[in-house]
Amino acid sequence: MNPPAPSPAVGIRRTLRSALFIVVAMFGFGFALVPLYDVLCQVTGLNGKTSGVVAQAEPMRVDEARTVTVEFVASVNLDAPWEFHPDVTKLQVHPGRFYTTHFYARNRSARAVLGQAIPSVSPGPAATHFHKIECFCFTQQGFAAGEGREMPVTFRIDPQLPADVHTVTLSYTFFRLPEQG
Repeated sequence: MNPPAPSPAVGIRRTLRSALFIVVAMFGFGFALVPLYDVLCQVTGLNGKTSGVVAQAEPMRVDEARTVTVEFVASVNLDAPWEFHPDVTKLQVHPGRFYTTHFYARNRSARAVLGQAIPSVSPGPAATHFHKIECFCFTQQGFAAGEGREMPVTFRIDPQLPADVHTVTLSYTFFRLPEQG
């Protein structure tokens, strides 16, 4: 004799519980994916993320025999009221040596604004070899109405940069931050 079949209500509840569990698990995975992706990009240089501040600018062998072109690009997020551009668009650098360049930013609005520049380095494999020692992108930038200023970037390229990389592009996008209140 076979046991009695479960009622349809039991099957519906079991399916509902399973579906609810799947929805919660998908939400949790989606929520955790952003920080995991950021860590992955930070560690591997994927998507042009750089490692940020170099804690100590330790001595490094300068490769005088090699020259790498570093290109500088600036863009402004659509809702940011800035004029923003690099002072120079290209530099020829020797890996291992420090270089400083500047970007100019000016608030074009009639009120104070707060912004943040987000860097990206390409090609992707070069990101782990591009070391910024000083950068305006490390902190939020406050601008009074109409204020403009030069903002420095001090960097070097690690001599371990793959030999097939001859040009590295450092790109910044300037974003307006929400009003602090």
